[in-house]
Amino acid sequence: MADVETERAQDMMSVLEEYGLTDGLCVRAVSELLTTLREEQTVLTQQVRSISSSLPPNVCSALCAAEEAQRDMDALLRTERSVSNTLRQEGQQWVDQLLPLCSTVDVIQRHVLYLQYLQHIQELRDFKKVLSQLQWPIIAPPTQALTPPINSSEVMSQLELLLSQLLALQSSDDIISQPRGSSSMVDRPVCLPVQVMLMPLRKRFRFHFSGNRQTNCISKPEWYLTQVLMWMESSSSFMDDNIQPVFDRIGGGVNARVELCRGLLTLVQEKVSSDACRVLYDDVLLSHLVEEVLQFEKELRSSHAYPASLPGLIHLLLDDSVLQKWLSVEKKMAVEKMDSMLSSENAWSSQYKDVSDLDELKAPDCAETFMTLLQVITERYRPLPSPSAQLKFLELQKELVDDFRIRLTQVMKEESRCPLSLRYCAILNAVNYISAILTDWGDNVFFLQLQQAAVSQCDCGVKGVALTELGRLASLEGSLFDDLLALLERLREDMMGRLLEWNMRDIMDKSRAYTQQRWLSVPSHQDQSNMSLSSSACPMMLCVRDTLLNLHQVLSSTLFQRAWQGLAERLDSFIYQEVILSNHFSEGGAAQLQFDMNRNLFPLFGHYSKRPENYFKHVKEACVLLCLSGGSALLLRDALRQTEDPDPPPGALLNDVGVYVLSPNDALILLGLRAAWPEQ
Repeated sequence: MADVETERAQDMMSVLEEYGLTDGLCVRAVSELLTTLREEQTVLTQQVRSISSSLPPNVCSALCAAEEAQRDMDALLRTERSVSNTLRQEGQQWVDQLLPLCSTVDVIQRHVLYLQYLQHIQELRDFKKVLSQLQWPIIAPPTQALTPPINSSEVMSQLELLLSQLLALQSSDDIISQPRGSSSMVDRPVCLPVQVMLMPLRKRFRFHFSGNRQTNCISKPEWYLTQVLMWMESSSSFMDDNIQPVFDRIGGGVNARVELCRGLLTLVQEKVSSDACRVLYDDVLLSHLVEEVLQFEKELRSSHAYPASLPGLIHLLLDDSVLQKWLSVEKKMAVEKMDSMLSSENAWSSQYKDVSDLDELKAPDCAETFMTLLQVITERYRPLPSPSAQLKFLELQKELVDDFRIRLTQVMKEESRCPLSLRYCAILNAVNYISAILTDWGDNVFFLQLQQAAVSQCDCGVKGVALTELGRLASLEGSLFDDLLALLERLREDMMGRLLEWNMRDIMDKSRAYTQQRWLSVPSHQDQSNMSLSSSACPMMLCVRDTLLNLHQVLSSTLFQRAWQGLAERLDSFIYQEVILSNHFSEGGAAQLQFDMNRNLFPLFGHYSKRPENYFKHVKEACVLLCLSGGSALLLRDALRQTEDPDPPPGALLNDVGVYVLSPNDALILLGLRAAWPEQ
């Protein structure tokens, strides 16, 4: 350390000499500066040593361990890179050696399969020969018993042997070629023996229904569909009697008839797919193709017991382009039929008008034809395997119902000038008939299933249905037709109101003299057996009778019930307001009014109700109060006038005399209409 300081002093002296500063003053200043620096250096050295000695031993050991770990990690990384390079080199060598081996195995596998098929070529020939001996294929239903083959027991034994060998051949091929998880019947190919049996039928099908043959007619899909159904029918006995027993003994659960149907369906599916693309822009041809496919599907499932889990033909109609075109064709033809049925001469007459037992609904021909049209559409889309597609047709039906309702409304407005006309009443019957049918549909199992499907689609985010409506549909409190039923009910109520108001105007016009009768001047009748209907009431009673008879003839039973009850309600209000409250009554006048009501008006409605007076409660109770004996009426009036804690209450007093609807105030008003009171 002293040497270093001496060197630094000498360096400073040389610097001073260079600048001519070597006098005594400068030397003393430099010497003092060096002394100060030495002191500061000593202090700093002691501080560093004290800090170094105060470091914890754990920190030091941790630092040492970290340095050692870093060295180990570096060694491991170097080892990993070395091993990786070695494996990469050796792996590439293995791959280079395995590739030729895989190619060799693939070639050997193909050779094995080829040898297997070569081995069974003779078996296929023998199988065709046996089928020929059994008179296969059966092209048409035999008109007489088939000639049994020579030595049939030997032929059947050979048939069983060949079927076993062919099934074994297919099983070995499936193990090699069929992917895992495709063991279902939908994915599994038709069993090999049936494929061989289908060869002559496939050849005939393509000969007749492809190319330029006259039988290959785009407008006649029923030709090839019917032909395939005939082959299924004519071959069913052969498959059941000759092939199925062998399959049962071999095992495996193969159904011979189903396998044959599956094979034939592949031919038809290709043909229908091709034809659907060709007729997509011809409404008539597409509609005819759809009808024939639906009929084929129905026959296939019902007559040939084809499993519902297997696809037939109808799924081909669910292709987006075909389905949308089908929907547009359905709508177009339905609208055309609506135009035709509404313009028909018999549109507003019932086809059961001469048969009273069948004419309760009195639905006009246009309404019955329209609902039949909707039912036919339902039967067409009912077998579709897709609920979403079915819901599209349901929406179409609802559009058609709303369209028909609008058309009925337009005709109704033209006829509203005379609501008593036959056409107006026929429209009312049509609205009621459609509403009744839609209500029944709402409880139908098929439409309930569609309702659940609609709820599921809404839960999955399908376009807007209100939460309240969704909950109502999910709980089955409502139906898919509630919105339409509400519109139809509104139209029905509007038309019924117009009809009753028109009839009431007629009745009110005929009752003018009755409302102006002087009831105060009617003398008392000692013997009611000699009483007769008021002469001024005769026109009104005749009008009521004729109105009821006319409504009964032109309206359905349910509508007529609502009509006569509505008419009775209006009559009750009219007589109560215009006849009773607008007059004063002597004892004889009150008795005459009661006789007119109880013995003449109420019985007019007695044909339709056991207690018609219950529909004239205001009039009936008013007559009771007006006809009370003088003393009873006086006591009742005084009791009703009591204001402080009446006992018994007014309601109980009125009930005692047979008054339940009128209030105490109404009763006081009616009692005030009596002209004669006993002297007090």
